[in-house]
Amino acid sequence: MRKNISRLAIIALALMLALSACGGAAPATEKPVATEAPVVTEAPVATEAPVATEAPVAEPFVFGMLLVGPYNDNGWSQAHYEAGLYLEEKLGAKMVYLDKVNPADRPGTTPDQLAEELVAQGAKLVIFNSDDMKDASTIFAKAHPDVFVIMASGDQVWPDGKTFEELPNLTNIMGRMEYGKMMAGCAAALTTATGKIGYLGPLINDETRRLAASAYLGAKHCWETAGNDPAALQFKVTWIGFWFHIPGFTTDPVDVSKDFYTTGYDVVISGIDNPVNLGEAQKLTAEGTPSFGVAYDYVAACDAAPDVCIGVPYFNWGPEYLKAISSAADGSWSSQFIWVGPDWADINNPDTSTVGFVNGPALSEEDAAAVDAFVAELAGGLNLWSGPINLQDGTAYLADGEVASDQQVWYLPQLLEGMEGLSASE
Repeated sequence: MRKNISRLAIIALALMLALSACGGAAPATEKPVATEAPVVTEAPVATEAPVATEAPVAEPFVFGMLLVGPYNDNGWSQAHYEAGLYLEEKLGAKMVYLDKVNPADRPGTTPDQLAEELVAQGAKLVIFNSDDMKDASTIFAKAHPDVFVIMASGDQVWPDGKTFEELPNLTNIMGRMEYGKMMAGCAAALTTATGKIGYLGPLINDETRRLAASAYLGAKHCWETAGNDPAALQFKVTWIGFWFHIPGFTTDPVDVSKDFYTTGYDVVISGIDNPVNLGEAQKLTAEGTPSFGVAYDYVAACDAAPDVCIGVPYFNWGPEYLKAISSAADGSWSSQFIWVGPDWADINNPDTSTVGFVNGPALSEEDAAAVDAFVAELAGGLNLWSGPINLQDGTAYLADGEVASDQQVWYLPQLLEGMEGLSASE
């Protein structure tokens, strides 16, 4: 038994020595050794916030324009071009265009072929800006059902028109310039001292007949309202053959204007795409023969010769183009025939009125007041396309008290009785 106790004592002693060698716990009387506090770190974020990035910039809607004349012609084509700038400003859209789209400047090509160039530049919508492009716009619309088409003038998608067909991607847009031409005729009738008014016409078709006739109706109304003898008013139309002069193809509008002014026609109303009549009026006036003119198409056209310009009826394409292109961009597009008149609350409001009239610097204060009064009459419901009205050959067109339908105005087959000039091409 002793032997066992001794063995246990030896084992216990060995364990004590081992603990001592391993650095056992300090005696209870010793103070604990100070240690550095752990470095405090921020708690890890469970999930990292995404890095802020700018939203992708939407690509601008690209639209194309085919302009029949120069983009800066001070007339029809410039009015369309500036509408394009308006769209760029209002929509952030991008315009691509080709001007001088006509047989003289671009022989061997057609508008539908040239529209392909605009599509190649990214155009999702193409505007054909001249009545003589009507057939080409139809061909293009059928060949490109995924491209939107605006035909300025034209009647392809008018359900009540003579040439209606379903073209889902095409819209016709035209202003009721008949009102503007009535205002032009009124200003001319109030200004003329000879009672002889000339009208410088382009080519002959439905559009140009009804516009020339509207100018005559306005002149006749204001001439008679002023107390003049109806039989003393002369109104003559001379057609040059196109919307502007093409040497070797059209009659020179400068020569036509000169012929008017030197044969007693002291006011000439322009129906062509640029105000060349004003230049001739200015020359004759400087030589001692007071002569005046009415410009056309473009709001600033009187600037060509303000001293002889008595006014300008003009198109403002921006508002209707804005609606159409917005609908193409947002998916609400529908094929429509749009023939819209002035905003009678303010015919010269650039954001709302498709047709306007600016009294020219050469219009006297008294005559300007009379024109303004006439505009107010039109705004109040005066309709000069009311019978009795006869065609140029004496055929009754509108009976006494009968109001012309849209079709009767749009498709006027002849000039009106009282007008001199050709009603159809020879």
